[in-house]
Amino acid sequence: MLNSVTTSEKSKEIIVQLTNKLGLGAENVIARIAFAYSLSKNERLDLKNLADGKGKLYPAKVLFGDYQEVYLGMLCELYQIKLIDNKLPRYVKMHIDHGLEIMSPYANNDGYDFLIRCIEEGMVAI
Repeated sequence: MLNSVTTSEKSKEIIVQLTNKLGLGAENVIARIAFAYSLSKNERLDLKNLADGKGKLYPAKVLFGDYQEVYLGMLCELYQIKLIDNKLPRYVKMHIDHGLEIMSPYANNDGYDFLIRCIEEGMVAI
């Protein structure tokens, strides 16, 4: 399954900025949001584009809390893979990095623009 994930160096910087601006608690909260945000785009990413692993190390239990199976289940559904797939950790890393990349423009302002945008996108979907 999944033991831990290490973000890219660039992602680590974005996590620190958004964590400080949004004040949502520990850094793993922003990483978790980034992962879910990336998955919400319903986009299959290519493992050939996997970024460096020089960033923040997150044990799976810290990253996903008590809902690890739920988060990984969403990922498995998107890629039509099983929880035992050996590529699973790389997909998790890639989606955290991707989510942070598309959230990064919001790290330069107060960060709440991102939350408002997510709410607006959710309301349009309804």
